[in-house]
Amino acid sequence: MADRIRQYLAYINGLLEDEDAQVDWEEEMKKHLVQIAFFAHERFIHLVVTVTFAILAVMVFLYTYGHFSIPLLLLFLMLMVLMVPYIKHYFLLENSVQDMYEQYDKMMKKAGKHAFVREGTYKR
Repeated sequence: MADRIRQYLAYINGLLEDEDAQVDWEEEMKKHLVQIAFFAHERFIHLVVTVTFAILAVMVFLYTYGHFSIPLLLLFLMLMVLMVPYIKHYFLLENSVQDMYEQYDKMMKKAGKHAFVREGTYKR
């Protein structure tokens, strides 16, 4: 997943930087929103897994503190070791989705649209 998201970010950055590219920005923006949804869902799932592991680690730590045993200590250490890649991957997803939001705003600008409506200019 990490390689896929990095490749996709690089692809969109390439499109945004190439001034000579003939790009249908409307179509690219639609595809980009789909990718944002995929990666945002992946981000949410990893958040749930990371929080679950953190809660388990705290519970095991507290139980081990009251009822010390080597197997419980090893379980706690294994949970902490697993937390490192989970947190690292979650932050990759979080930062990448934030980058995708910025890319979308740049795509809107390239398409000649405004990413944000100024206060007081909204018409019903």
